[in-house]
Amino acid sequence: MIFGAVLTVAPLTEAAAATPSLSAEPQIRVRIGPQRNRRWNRRARTVTTTRITRVGRARYRETIRTTYWPNGRTTSQVISRVRIGWNG
Repeated sequence: MIFGAVLTVAPLTEAAAATPSLSAEPQIRVRIGPQRNRRWNRRARTVTTTRITRVGRARYRETIRTTYWPNGRTTSQVISRVRIGWNG
């Protein structure tokens, strides 16, 4: 009879010890909001390209500086324009 009482009490103590571990902190942490380690991405990026355009019968090689701003805006500026020939 004593042996039977020990068998019924032992599973209850194990179950009681297991419940506090379920209410502990979760193992996965989710960060919501701005990430502090991405400061390098907040700068403007500048790219220089060339293109060939035609104005009337003349052809020009234009050098263009394009700036990509962090808010998604772009700014283009023609740096130089050199005539390379006639289109005729």
